[in-house]
Amino acid sequence: MNDRPRHRSFEELVAEGAAAPTEGWDFSWFEGRATEERPSWGYATSMAERLASAAAALDLQTGGGEVLDFALGRAAKAPALVVATEGWPPNVAKATALLRPRGVAVVASPEDAPLPFADEAFDLVVSRHPVRPQWAEIVRVLEPGGTYFAQHVGPSSVFEVVEYFLGPQSEETRRGRHPDIERAEAEAAGLEVVELRAERLRMEFHDIGAVVHFLRKVVWMVPGFTVEAYEPQLRALHERIEAEGPFVAHSTRHLFDARKPAH
Repeated sequence: MNDRPRHRSFEELVAEGAAAPTEGWDFSWFEGRATEERPSWGYATSMAERLASAAAALDLQTGGGEVLDFALGRAAKAPALVVATEGWPPNVAKATALLRPRGVAVVASPEDAPLPFADEAFDLVVSRHPVRPQWAEIVRVLEPGGTYFAQHVGPSSVFEVVEYFLGPQSEETRRGRHPDIERAEAEAAGLEVVELRAERLRMEFHDIGAVVHFLRKVVWMVPGFTVEAYEPQLRALHERIEAEGPFVAHSTRHLFDARKPAH
């Protein structure tokens, strides 16, 4: 009896990637289909340690609430007040369902809008992969001596995928989100950067379905991506993966630990 797995066609793999739900930041669908090396600092576990010593915490752009939920579950004790923001309605609903049992209020707030909170309302602000940090607003809602502790996406992250579909990107685009630029912006807004660490991490896509799902989930990589619009490139990449093995890319991440000076 032949126990070898059945070879799946381009059409089957693409259909699977196109059908998978994209809400939240649960990446378990990729298991066995794609891998991504994780930063050495273990952000969610480190967030749990920060939460345990905070009185009032704000999680910006929480996604589906998965990282905050994990961190609160690991924290030795939870802050008396925990609030999260999210701008995408499907994620607001998912985060509310996940975090409400933990006593966390999820506030629907567009990522580029002023934060709907009073000055100096929090002693800890956290965020995993904010689209664009609003430094002035972060400083405003932090109390003196408060901390901003976040993991950001770095420059040229997964650009092997971006440039496969969109072609070479400008040097300005490639330097976007650079930690040195963000450090300068944070300091200009009034934060003291205690620590800033950056890493480049290996990713592998083992089938074309994983590429399709990734581009549907991380929509800013190839704006306006649809299977129909990029069918020739997808088919060529499928054939390349079949012939040569996983498509390799690299993500970039940096860890911000910054403090608002005490009066």
